Amino acid sequence: MPLRRCLSVLMVTAVVAGCASNTIAPRYTSEHPDILRIGGERPANKETVVENAGSFCLETSERWNEHGRTPDGQTLWAKDTLRRVVPCN
Repeated sequence: MPLRRCLSVLMVTAVVAGCASNTIAPRYTSEHPDILRIGGERPANKETVVENAGSFCLETSERWNEHGRTPDGQTLWAKDTLRRVVPCN
């Protein structure tokens, strides 16, 4: 009986300690600024590029879109890239 009581007290202590500890602090930086930016104004979109890939051509367009906000109000910008096959001229 004392062992059960001891184990239950240890379990409750572990749960309370786990809930009371600090959570992981968010990091508002990006290691890849070419695809994700935090804060500031919307980055400029690049012009559409057509590349010859041998037997076909590939059209690539890139657009920056808002993908929400951080808890402190900074805008999250993510680059969307669209690629499609087009006839070569």
